[in-house]
Amino acid sequence: MEVTYLQPKKKQGLVMVITGYGKGKTTTALGLAVRACGHNMRVGIIQFMKGDMFAGEWKGIGKMMCSVELVSTGKGFCGIQGNPYSYEEHRENAQEALRLVQQKMTSGEYDMLILDEINNALHLRLVDLYQVLEILEKRPPELHLVLTGRDAHPEVVKWADTVSDVTEVKHAYRKGIEPQPGIDY
Repeated sequence: MEVTYLQPKKKQGLVMVITGYGKGKTTTALGLAVRACGHNMRVGIIQFMKGDMFAGEWKGIGKMMCSVELVSTGKGFCGIQGNPYSYEEHRENAQEALRLVQQKMTSGEYDMLILDEINNALHLRLVDLYQVLEILEKRPPELHLVLTGRDAHPEVVKWADTVSDVTEVKHAYRKGIEPQPGIDY
């Protein structure tokens, strides 16, 4: 079977926001990383809130035969599930993640950057709106930027080329089923 590859007349980076209260925002972003891998694109993933509990993508990315780098900078979700870290510690980690984003964004080494849970970090004031808008303003024109997490700020949504709102219809957790490896983490 012959496969046709569509080539756009003009290569243009997009800003994509994946938000909402349903399950699957990070999973969608990881799907974009897999798709980009198939096009030999270089992908960087920076996780703003995750880092205190193992997530399958940490090992899964390493098993992929392509240029996908994942850096988990967080200390877990601020203020929930008995997270022991102070607000100040969470904010410092998120600020470090922003510095990493700026470094990677200007390096020219990436075709796509995924800022996992940055919307949550902004909502919780671990990062400031002006900082996120500065990233959007300074993004190189051919770089794809994916911002995930609940509560996307309206100004971030305005900047985006594509916005997906993931809505929960039903979730196993509501039936008392514990999070499952490979599905929930």
